[in-house]
Amino acid sequence: MRTSRIVAVGAVGIAAALALSACSGGSGGSSGGSTTLKLVVADYGTGPSNASATYWQGIADAFHKKNPDITVKITSIPWTGFDQQVQTMVQNKQYPDITEGDYFSNYAQDGLLYSADEVLTNPGNLLSTFKAQGTYNGKQYGMPFTTSSRTLFYNKKLFQAAGISAPPTTWADIKADAAKIKAKGATGFGLPLGPEEAQAESLLWMLGNGGGYQTAGKYTIDSAANVETFQFLTGLVDAGLTEPNPGTVNRTDLWQKFAQGQVGMINGSPALIPIIQSAGKLGASDWASVPIPGKTGALDTTLGVCDNVAAFKPNGHQAQIKKFLDFAYQDAYQLKFDKEYDLLPATTSAVQALSSDPVFGPFLTALPKSVQYPSDTAWANTKTKIQQTIGTAVTQDPKSVLGQLQKVATSGQ
Repeated sequence: MRTSRIVAVGAVGIAAALALSACSGGSGGSSGGSTTLKLVVADYGTGPSNASATYWQGIADAFHKKNPDITVKITSIPWTGFDQQVQTMVQNKQYPDITEGDYFSNYAQDGLLYSADEVLTNPGNLLSTFKAQGTYNGKQYGMPFTTSSRTLFYNKKLFQAAGISAPPTTWADIKADAAKIKAKGATGFGLPLGPEEAQAESLLWMLGNGGGYQTAGKYTIDSAANVETFQFLTGLVDAGLTEPNPGTVNRTDLWQKFAQGQVGMINGSPALIPIIQSAGKLGASDWASVPIPGKTGALDTTLGVCDNVAAFKPNGHQAQIKKFLDFAYQDAYQLKFDKEYDLLPATTSAVQALSSDPVFGPFLTALPKSVQYPSDTAWANTKTKIQQTIGTAVTQDPKSVLGQLQKVATSGQ
């Protein structure tokens, strides 16, 4: 999430060295009738227990009590390095058994993954909204574990001080409101286009102009609509209505500044809520969230992100993986994770259990109409390049920057 992607703070361990040492290759995870499953997870790092490894260790311990012949060994990797480190493991044939993080399609293409129906007793309980995003060649391999949708958060105190009576619904509103907020000494709009999750922020703006990364399954990153979108964002930046140098600023940092009352507007997910609460600067009545503004009006759709579980074949632990995933996908653990990190469930039964929640309800309502990231094998490399470079589209020629990204996306097609 992360959507996704969703919150990328906190390092656990010694990054790549720890990840590789924790994931010895081959089938050495079984001995004397016992099995060790290697679980590699992205570190969300913002809940009460901080590191995601703490959440997963609780599941692993409870699972081991019921299945004493299976031990689950956990490696937690910060979001900013997760994809790269898992790729390195796979390249070195030091295969995990299960990952919980991001993309899967390249591994499915290489025949390394079990399909959802091979490692879940009830794959039909996974939210159908994300089935296509998790599918490769007509088969579901990416299994959503947690989900999120996006809205615009705005500081009601700053709006009142600036004489703004209603939240924005259009880009023109955003520009006008940001100028009034700037005049009061705060950042008008938080625009995180740094490497943490530039692909999400960019897509939210593209959607507002009828654009996106793909049209009818084909990459259209440098479309006229997307170029116009970044021309508008360049105008915001040039006018000083955002933070300086958005291409170097990460979402997590700007969320903290919003929580401190220093930013008037920012796009966010439910994961922003505990950050606001823990900062203690904004009360429940001091902020609100509304649909994402578009060029001509508020969007009736938004970005929907899921973080996928992938189950790897090379170690030969299908039966043990299935036991563990059936255990981990119980509603109790789905809801525990969502409450811990203020994210959304990935199963129909857990969504039903949470549907009446006053905080999560609006975000759950947005999920069925949400737009997902591409799921083809070009997306992994394209996403990385977007994270690294799309922020320069607000300081350089947008058409040139988006054109280079289009070449990356289509180079293998």
